[in-house]
Amino acid sequence: MLTRLSKSWLAAALLCVPLAGQEQFASKTPTVTMLRAPLAAVQRGGAHPVELHFRVGAGFHVNSNTPTEEFLIPTVLTLEPPTDIIIGRITYPPGELASFPFAPDQKLSVYAGEFTLSVMVRPMANVLPSDYAVRGTLKYQACDNAACYPPKRLPVEFNVKVIKGPPPHKANPPQSPHAHS
Repeated sequence: MLTRLSKSWLAAALLCVPLAGQEQFASKTPTVTMLRAPLAAVQRGGAHPVELHFRVGAGFHVNSNTPTEEFLIPTVLTLEPPTDIIIGRITYPPGELASFPFAPDQKLSVYAGEFTLSVMVRPMANVLPSDYAVRGTLKYQACDNAACYPPKRLPVEFNVKVIKGPPPHKANPPQSPHAHS
């Protein structure tokens, strides 16, 4: 015969079993993280590519920047640079073509594991040499082998160290038409 205290412990233990299962399910939400970007030194007036590295959580993939179907949400990086720093072309890697159980006859263009985006950064010639933070968002839709999840936005930030360029070339002054002896 169970005592009142034993019954309470048994009930509590039985109630915790579903919670433990729910915690395990909750930890299986899709994640994309940005790996720490190194400080990029860029000469003012010049252009320099900055590589941004991202990691998709195990068991998940995200649509590439050029998905194979128009209804799929592409992975897109949007940046908001500080004044006098221009963001040029953002280069996305080609997606990996893969098929999944929910559409075995269809190949989808996806990123899985790690992928790298290249961002061309160009400080204007008159920007003061200093460190500048470039911020933005990576919009993506993550999926696993059975379902796609709602789109998410990942905050993105990296730093650019603007350095002085070489002094501008000065032309020699024109020569006097008078002969010098």
